[in-house]
Amino acid sequence: MQFAAGFSTRLTMIVIGGIVVAASPPAHQEKRGPTRVRVLAVQIGDATYYSSRFEGRKTASGRIFDGNEPVAAHRTYRFGTVVRVTNVENRRSVNLVIVDRGPYSKSRREGPIIDLSPSAAKQIGIIKKGRARVKLEVLVWGNGDVDDSDLAAVKSASH
Repeated sequence: MQFAAGFSTRLTMIVIGGIVVAASPPAHQEKRGPTRVRVLAVQIGDATYYSSRFEGRKTASGRIFDGNEPVAAHRTYRFGTVVRVTNVENRRSVNLVIVDRGPYSKSRREGPIIDLSPSAAKQIGIIKKGRARVKLEVLVWGNGDVDDSDLAAVKSASH
């Protein structure tokens, strides 16, 4: 009888312990992938990148161009628009803010749809080729202005 009582007590403790463990939150939170962002518009075309001669010059939005910043030029998207640019060949992507107009070429129909800063071009692997097929996804429409908070938001979303 004493054996049965001891066994029953141990079994009860094991069951209670299992319930406590199952009901308690995990010691570390499960890492989840990046949250899905709603894509507002998509465009497919070629991307090029700014020449070093634009470094330090004023962009169409009034911002001084810095090739180390995650910025780009687009012909029609409002300034401050945040886009994800994905190289369709290697699937590498970067988030950018539109701060300038362009790119301009002789044939607008066949020309590139976006001009990237050199640092952004490097991130998606188009520096050697100079041009690549990309998918643009608008993540946030800009209001026509560009300020430092736009760039800070893009930098934090990219890391």
